Amino acid sequence: MFKKILIANRGEIACRVIRTCREMKIGTVAVYSDADTEALHVRMADEAYHIGPAPSNESYLKWEKIIDVAKKSRAEAIHPGYGFLSENSEFVREVNKAGLTFIGPPPEAMEGMGGKMSARKIAIEAGVPVVPGTTEPLTSFEEAQEIATKFGYPVMLKESVGRRRREGNAACHGRVRDEVRTRGFPVGSEVELWRRCRLC
Repeated sequence: MFKKILIANRGEIACRVIRTCREMKIGTVAVYSDADTEALHVRMADEAYHIGPAPSNESYLKWEKIIDVAKKSRAEAIHPGYGFLSENSEFVREVNKAGLTFIGPPPEAMEGMGGKMSARKIAIEAGVPVVPGTTEPLTSFEEAQEIATKFGYPVMLKESVGRRRREGNAACHGRVRDEVRTRGFPVGSEVELWRRCRLC
């Protein structure tokens, strides 16, 4: 069991982690930017350290500062909360290099699940039911039509890279090309679109 952890986050998520740590008799270290000097998580934690200006890319996303604070405060582990650095595999590796524990998945799991195609392959290999779709990028408009016909319409086209994008290009009854046009892509750009997309 840890004696002290640093929460690399702010607001309600940091407060929740602090409350849980109190119940478990674990000491807590908060970090804060200029914008959060009087924030509740700062007041609730056993210790609090300033890490920079209000913009998150100058404070909460600066993992060097966060790791330095963890060492200075003698925290044994870092809890990322969600958002900010919680899905950054490079940060996890730096935490581990510093001799600290990252409370969350290992970097390999983050990287495997970080891309839609790699995540889909992992799910299939693990026997998890998935909706019909491709596991490799589409390379042409004709290939997209062939696969869509095989799976049956309607289908959804999604970019294979990027996170938290919920929208996709719907295609019904073989009218994929028309849908591409209505989404604002030039008529000659279908192949480039299919290189970046998969059917899901």
